[in-house]
Amino acid sequence: MATDPPPGTATPVSTRERLLDAAEALIYAGGIHATGVDAIVKRSGTARKSFYTHFESKDALVAAALERRDARWMNWFIEGTNRRGKTARKRLLGMFDVLREWFMSEDFHGCAFLNAAGEIASAEHPVRIVAREHKARLFAFVESQFTEYAERGGFDADRVARLSRQWLILLDGAIAVALVSGQADAALDARAAAAALLDDDLKASTRQSANPTRTRRPPTRRSEI
Repeated sequence: MATDPPPGTATPVSTRERLLDAAEALIYAGGIHATGVDAIVKRSGTARKSFYTHFESKDALVAAALERRDARWMNWFIEGTNRRGKTARKRLLGMFDVLREWFMSEDFHGCAFLNAAGEIASAEHPVRIVAREHKARLFAFVESQFTEYAERGGFDADRVARLSRQWLILLDGAIAVALVSGQADAALDARAAAAALLDDDLKASTRQSANPTRTRRPPTRRSEI
């Protein structure tokens, strides 16, 4: 059984982790195609032979690095969102505040998964699959918040799914605009649009409840003329 290291010492980082660290940093900053295996090996401080001991190809390394980033990013995003409020509405809108903090960091280079997917043509490439699974997990978290939000609003699963899809578009849109423009306040613009979306949907739901659809009478012969 592994034990904690003595005080003042650090746990050694495995060769595999060093390769993953190097790959993630270089690819996130410069892209997949612009980053070669030699650059990854050099940054990791390992031998080229070690690379092929742990990964069968560069694609396998990139996919593994993205899988690890997915777990870390989702944990960060979920924890940050949950700290934004006790109600589902506050947490949903708070997602954009969490993003703004990220946008303001020096190492923000957009969404690593959208960036990576944009470099890969095949939808069945391992990198595209990891990117797709990441967005599916993000959507599932957003949908869980809307499910709680729906309990108070009284609307159905179809509306939850629709609002969740629209929310994901606003989140990814904010990330893309912040990357291209360099403006962290893109998150605030997306937040305003998101608040309007919730308010409009609530008004529509209220009108529908106040004015339920009446059963129409069949047309008379005269009205058909």
